[in-house]
Amino acid sequence: MTAPDSAMENMKTSDDKPQKRGFPVLVLLPLVVFAALAGLFLFQLTLGNDPKEIPSALINKPAPDFTLQAVEDLSKDGAPVPGFSSADLKGKVSVVNVFASWCVPCRQEHPLLEDLAKVDGIQLLGINYKDKPENARRFLGSLGNPYSRIGADSSGRAAIDWGVYGVPETFVIDETGTIRYKFIGPLNPVAYRDEFLPQLRKIIEGN
Repeated sequence: MTAPDSAMENMKTSDDKPQKRGFPVLVLLPLVVFAALAGLFLFQLTLGNDPKEIPSALINKPAPDFTLQAVEDLSKDGAPVPGFSSADLKGKVSVVNVFASWCVPCRQEHPLLEDLAKVDGIQLLGINYKDKPENARRFLGSLGNPYSRIGADSSGRAAIDWGVYGVPETFVIDETGTIRYKFIGPLNPVAYRDEFLPQLRKIIEGN
């Protein structure tokens, strides 16, 4: 091989070497996001945080001023079920349950609400959250209607004023119209027996 040929061969070999490329950042992005979410979840577990323990800014404060119309064409025992307003929360201990026909956990807790409606000294009221009247009627017609009054919150405005995180949620309001207790999420038999009812009894007794 002549000297010029050798030089050309060396140049070709150098040019043919693969170029190093940086690792694409976009490939790592989903992994970073996943790791962050996993870390947050682990952090909450480590601290033992429970969504039901999220404090409400409205506890020990008057219930929001509101007026909710009745669910259209909803009846109970042959009589129309009325809506309600903040004025209806005074003079008697009230339990206000936020529910919707499309809410699966609402169906799960419904038997406990039927039992709750039998407790002496309270009125059980419902806020029907972002629901269609026909769906609400079908829901209550199938499972039963434990509420004495139901307000239609089709826009979700009232739920925002009440500080609702999501359905279902249940509030206990004392005779003065003051929110005394809030249970976030669906009631289950254990929480209902060991947590909710004891709190309700204290409020009924004025403690």
